[in-house]
Amino acid sequence: MTAEVSNMYTTPYITIRLDGAPMGKERVRFSRASGRTFTPERTVAYEGRLALAAQQAMNGRPLLEGPLAVDIVANMPIAESWPKKRRAAALAGTERPTKKPDADNVAKMLDALNLVVWPDDGQVVDLRVQKFYSAAPSLTVRVRQIGSENEDLREGRMHVHERLQGAELRKGRVPRPMEDIFG
Repeated sequence: MTAEVSNMYTTPYITIRLDGAPMGKERVRFSRASGRTFTPERTVAYEGRLALAAQQAMNGRPLLEGPLAVDIVANMPIAESWPKKRRAAALAGTERPTKKPDADNVAKMLDALNLVVWPDDGQVVDLRVQKFYSAAPSLTVRVRQIGSENEDLREGRMHVHERLQGAELRKGRVPRPMEDIFG
């Protein structure tokens, strides 16, 4: 487990890294004997390890408030049985993992960061999950606050708006105000 805080963006980001093969959140199970539902032990254990790594990354900082952007990189193990050529393609990134765990189930592991990194994962408004093969399997989660003025989102919207305006003008139409396009 490693933790890192960087000022590469307008607001600093927190990097949480958990070594070992990434796993997706498993479905809740039903016990016929007790008639109750339960979360599988593997999921509980993995979420606990992820929460511990996040706690170390936070290093006593207060919970992040407001809208958040999260990037998840799941570095999956390469099968020992693969031939050298396929292993090389996997390491080069030309072959990407298309098997389990599903990217959406990997993202569901963010529940482990509730009350450790943020009050609620509903604050995540920008989420990206990527899966790669790696000789050193790991899960890396990078979290950053989106600026109070939403400068990143606004810049992206402005860029799209300018492109849309240009397309409208080329068609001989009068462009609509930004609020109408994105409202």
